[in-house]
Amino acid sequence: MNLKVLRNCTYGLYVIGSQKGDRLNGQIANTVFQVASEPPTIAVSINKQNLTHEFITESKVFTASILTQDTPLSFIGHFGFKSGREADKLKDVKYKLGETKAPIVLDHSVAYIEARVIHQVDVGTHTIFIGEVVGADVIGEGEPMTYAYYHQVKRGTTPKTAPSYIK
Repeated sequence: MNLKVLRNCTYGLYVIGSQKGDRLNGQIANTVFQVASEPPTIAVSINKQNLTHEFITESKVFTASILTQDTPLSFIGHFGFKSGREADKLKDVKYKLGETKAPIVLDHSVAYIEARVIHQVDVGTHTIFIGEVVGADVIGEGEPMTYAYYHQVKRGTTPKTAPSYIK
């Protein structure tokens, strides 16, 4: 079986934010998708080892800040290859708190979606969090970055905790 065919599924690149008490965290994700239009519902797949998973599980809220094509690799790496357990990922990053008090990253974002979890599905190494949209807006100019653009143009890599990681 050639699992590289899965790279042909289309994805974007997002900063997923959440909160737990007075702590905030964010991480890069490529698996965010619309599930339904009425009510507006989205889903995100998060690795169970990630701090953001712990935050979403407890708070039942998340945001998805949609990154632009011109987002620097260093910014993506800051959210994608570091742990919020060792670093305050939102330090020196422009963000605001949404209706749910989860962080919405403004730097390098074209838009955001904010959701309250209504279901979660265990899928082995990851959990799919399904959330009803409670807020959304366009906040910047530019083209949203696709995961293909990230790999082909920016020459980005995939961390082992990503749902799309293939050896």
